[in-house]
Amino acid sequence: MQFLTTVNRFSAKVGMAVCVAGLFAIIAVVGLQVFGRYVLNDSPTWAENLALVLILYVTLIGAAIGVRDAGHLGFDLLLEMIPSGPRRWFQVLIQVLVALFGVAMIYNGWVLGESVAGYKMPNLHLSEAVRYVPLVVSGILIVTFSIEQIISTISGKRAE
Repeated sequence: MQFLTTVNRFSAKVGMAVCVAGLFAIIAVVGLQVFGRYVLNDSPTWAENLALVLILYVTLIGAAIGVRDAGHLGFDLLLEMIPSGPRRWFQVLIQVLVALFGVAMIYNGWVLGESVAGYKMPNLHLSEAVRYVPLVVSGILIVTFSIEQIISTISGKRAE
């Protein structure tokens, strides 16, 4: 458990740094696009596609970090109505369902990315698969973070 917690802590910190850098990059790209459109009357053609790709990375990785912080959507009202004994097993069930969702993200992100890998994004000259990388990465993070939550719930310890 300690190894998983250490790996997940590092992954969450790196993910948070990527999200913060991504937010700054979005602000810069959109600012450049607005400046180009309204001041120079010549907007860069690549800015919109890059901003959309950055939004995918920030939101999906941020959502995965939310799973580690137990900030995802849950059934809190339902859990509060259940007696404390079975409540723990419902919490495990919820985390298993979240992990299965992460597995679906990994699989489908991989399949979709592989199917469009040969195509290029307009004006960016990057593979369309770049759009699906955050789906796979986020799925992997969600699965590992959910496993940590499941272990901590079963052992009765609070996850970090």
